[in-house]
Amino acid sequence: MDPQDSLGQRWIQRGFRLLEAIMVALLAAMVAMVLGNVVLRYAFDSGIAISEEMSRYCFVWLTFIGAVVVYREHAHLGVDTLVRVLPKAGRKGCLALSDSLVLVCCAVFFWGTWKQHAINASNYAPISGLPMTLVYGIGYFTSVGIGIMVVLRLLRLFTGRLSDEELRIFAGDLQDERSAHTRQGIE
Repeated sequence: MDPQDSLGQRWIQRGFRLLEAIMVALLAAMVAMVLGNVVLRYAFDSGIAISEEMSRYCFVWLTFIGAVVVYREHAHLGVDTLVRVLPKAGRKGCLALSDSLVLVCCAVFFWGTWKQHAINASNYAPISGLPMTLVYGIGYFTSVGIGIMVVLRLLRLFTGRLSDEELRIFAGDLQDERSAHTRQGIE
């Protein structure tokens, strides 16, 4: 293995760990803000208005950052019933078709975020006064993040560098093996 390649993989791994840490921080902030408001409303018949707004925005960011992390881990929902029974060439064809559709969706999502950017930049949150591009701008991150992973996988597929393991993960074969190993460990 090329030393530069492993260095690049380490940086990618660190980047995704940072994203996971951001997700944990967003979730912790949401819990603190919502719990704090519940306690304030129950005990003191008051609340902090900005915490309601910010917890909603944290939820939006948590969801879309999570989508990128989950895509990398191949954990999005998929219908693999047909793909499992196909031969290797059929699996590759389904992978190419599936990833091409995901890439189109990423492009549409990016384009939609771009088209809404001017509108969101001129709209401000009612309580915090933040421009709404800070909330809805996450569409750029998500569409580009998933889009890059899709393009790289398609490049590996078309250049013949897609591993059999990646193809088995796409077909859902490895999830069954993991489940079997988990069941054996429990029994």
